[in-house]
Amino acid sequence: MRCAESMRVQAYFDGEVDAVTGADVERHVEHCAECCALLRDLEQVRSVMRRDSAYVRTPPALRARVMRALDVESAANAESPPSVARCWRIPRPRSFWAGAVSGAGGTALAASLLFFLWAPRTTSLVDELVNAHVRSLMPAHLIDVASTDKHTVKPWFAGHADVSPVVADFEPSGFRLIGGRADYVNHQRSAVVVYQHGSHVINVFSWAGNTPSLPSDVTRNGFHFICWKTGDLDYCAVSDTARSELLGLVLLLQDLGARDRRE
Repeated sequence: MRCAESMRVQAYFDGEVDAVTGADVERHVEHCAECCALLRDLEQVRSVMRRDSAYVRTPPALRARVMRALDVESAANAESPPSVARCWRIPRPRSFWAGAVSGAGGTALAASLLFFLWAPRTTSLVDELVNAHVRSLMPAHLIDVASTDKHTVKPWFAGHADVSPVVADFEPSGFRLIGGRADYVNHQRSAVVVYQHGSHVINVFSWAGNTPSLPSDVTRNGFHFICWKTGDLDYCAVSDTARSELLGLVLLLQDLGARDRRE
């Protein structure tokens, strides 16, 4: 009789399970010879398919035809007459720049320039955090040190990250510490403390606090980000759980960080 976990093992192999389910499957496979053999068989099948499947390269003639068609389409768009909307001209007694640099226009222009100077760095950091969070949800990428004990997780960071973050288990409040890992964020080795909240995973990233404009509250690709500073460290909690739930963990960590600094 097949093991009842065999379907979940196949889903795990295909990368179709979340991080928490993946961790459960990995623990199961360690003690189930049948599922362990199933994983080996799946890997062998995939290796054979990759090795023996024919790779068909696009014929040069077809590629040339496609490129010529694209060139013709681009040229046609460039030669098309301007639209009716662009044919209208609104009389202007003075140039745009003359008005922009005076009065309220100057204030708006300065604000716009400040936004564009600030936005790329903030966007870059958020993109880094998105990529790191999504990457962690892949099988076997979530946790480097698995433990619910802060006295095990916190010392582990000493040799694996550039910072020592606030670590605690808040299981009575619904946020169970499940471990930690090291990641690379903001050009340094970041410490990531991992919590489980119901079926959701929460990654709490921390790094040396040298970010000039830390985004405080962002939503990107369905993930919520809440960032803050405590002492010399920058923190950012990331998860697809409800923002109000994520804020609950953030407040617990902020309170603990403030108490640690007073002691």
